[in-house]
Amino acid sequence: MEAEASGEIADLFADIRTTVGVRVVNLVWRHLATMDGALPWAWAAVKPLYLAGLPDAAMAAFHATMEIPKLASLAGEEPAGVDAVLASYDHSNTINLFALGALRAWLNGEMARDGTIVAGPRKAAPDLALPKLASEKDVDAATWALILRLNKFGDEPTPLILASMYRHLAHAPSFLQRVETVLAPVAADGSLRRAVLDNRRTAAALSADIARAISAAHPARAAEFEKAVGLFVDHAIGKMVTICRAIRTARGAPLS
Repeated sequence: MEAEASGEIADLFADIRTTVGVRVVNLVWRHLATMDGALPWAWAAVKPLYLAGLPDAAMAAFHATMEIPKLASLAGEEPAGVDAVLASYDHSNTINLFALGALRAWLNGEMARDGTIVAGPRKAAPDLALPKLASEKDVDAATWALILRLNKFGDEPTPLILASMYRHLAHAPSFLQRVETVLAPVAADGSLRRAVLDNRRTAAALSADIARAISAAHPARAAEFEKAVGLFVDHAIGKMVTICRAIRTARGAPLS
C-alpha cells in the first residue's frame, strides 16, 4: 500500500519517513491511511511531539527501566538484513509507541495532571536498508505459518494485527525458527506476557505525560480514531517493543 499511495497520502507518508527517520512507513500509519481523514488529523496532532523530541526522551526513560525477558542466545551469523530489521523496528516501534500512546491518552482525556514534560535530544533512527516486506504470496506456506505462530507470542490468544517485523524477516526463515525456539519457553511460563503488560503500563504513564503537549482540534470521529490507535498501542506495537528488544539482547547487539 505504501508504494501505491498518491496525492496527500503519499505526501504524508514521505513526511512521516523524514520526520521519524525511517525508510518504511510503519503499519499503524498505513492503517490510519485507510480511514477517511484519520491520517492527516493524527499526523498533524503528533508531528510536533516528534519534532520536540518528546518521544525520544520517553524512549530513553523506558529503555532504562523496561523489563526484558531473558531468552536463550541468538548469537551467530544470519542473512544480511536481519540485524537491520531488528534495529529499525526497535527504534521506530518504541518512538511510535509514545507518540501514539500520547494521542490515545489525549483522545481519552487521560493526560497526566502534573509532572514535567522533558524534551529531546532527538535520537537519530538507524538509516539501514531493509529487505522486502513480505506478504503471504511471497513466501512458502511453511514460512507463512511460522510467521503467524510467532505473531501469537506475547499477545491475546487471537492476535488482531499481524506485526510487520516478522514479515520483514521472512527472507530469513531459519532465523525465525530460532526465534520461535527461544520465545516458546518464556511464552509458556508466562514471563513474556508479564513483561509485555508491565512495559505497556510503564509506557502508558510516560505517554500520559507527553499527551499534555498535544494541541489539536477534537475530531468528530474521535472514538473510531482512538480504537484504531489503541489496537496498535495494545497489540502490535505494545508487544513488539518488548519482543524486539529481547531478541536484540539475545543476539548480543549493542543497545542504547
